Amino acid sequence: MVRLGLPHMNKRRIEENIFKGLMIFSTFIILSCLLLILGTIIIKGLPAMNLAMITQTPKGGYYLGKEGGILNAIIGSLYLAGGATFLAILISLPVVLYLNVYTKKGSRLVFFTRFSFDVLWGVPSIVYGAFGFTIMLFLGLRASLLGGIIAVSFLIFPIMSRAMDEVIRMIPEELLDASYALGATRLETAFKIVTRQALPGILTAVLIAFGRGIGDAASVIFTAGFTDHIPYSLFRPAATLPLAIFFQLGTPIPEVQERAYASAFILTAIILIVSVVSRILTKRFTKHVVK
Repeated sequence: MVRLGLPHMNKRRIEENIFKGLMIFSTFIILSCLLLILGTIIIKGLPAMNLAMITQTPKGGYYLGKEGGILNAIIGSLYLAGGATFLAILISLPVVLYLNVYTKKGSRLVFFTRFSFDVLWGVPSIVYGAFGFTIMLFLGLRASLLGGIIAVSFLIFPIMSRAMDEVIRMIPEELLDASYALGATRLETAFKIVTRQALPGILTAVLIAFGRGIGDAASVIFTAGFTDHIPYSLFRPAATLPLAIFFQLGTPIPEVQERAYASAFILTAIILIVSVVSRILTKRFTKHVVK
């Protein structure tokens, strides 16, 4: 019996080693790509990095190699991503709470809604830009910060909703039953129990959506426009970092192309800060979660 089991054990050990090797190789590829991207941005961007880039707006001929900075794009990106994230939260959280608290598990409505989130998640961002542009034409809006916020909110809404939904689904059913047993209504359970328990995951979903929104170019190229000035109104055009990088890389002037990598470094730094803040907040609020 032992001899008959040895070939089977050897086969299982070989399979395990093969898949373990594939996992290590995949991890190595991912880390190598990350380091290669960061290395390229740092090596090519740091020489062109200076204080003026983050404290000044473009002067005349900035994209031809003259003085100025990209403060307009930094502020515009923060305005746009922040506004879109706020708008997406107002839609996503009520929808997700309704699916998990007010509807029956496994109902057709729940299945269809989650399927819709998955489909919307896979729609290219340029399609959201075109859809947002159509809405702008219907409302009589020009390319503006408001138009960009609308388009980006459409883009990040399914991402935020799906992430929140997965987090809330992991809350033990017994916790909701205990809340109902104590006389709490569904609304009280949704906001005082479910939201509190899922708060770390909700914050992570929000910050992931913010990072996705601030780094997208296709959805804002028709809707937000571009300007060398900091937007002071929702109805004024707004520059964004992805478009600033695109325009700088499109010039034949090497100095301006180096500035594009410096702009990419700034954008990467913002996303990195968002990721770090997400980790810190998640760790801080996890202690309030009932396990």
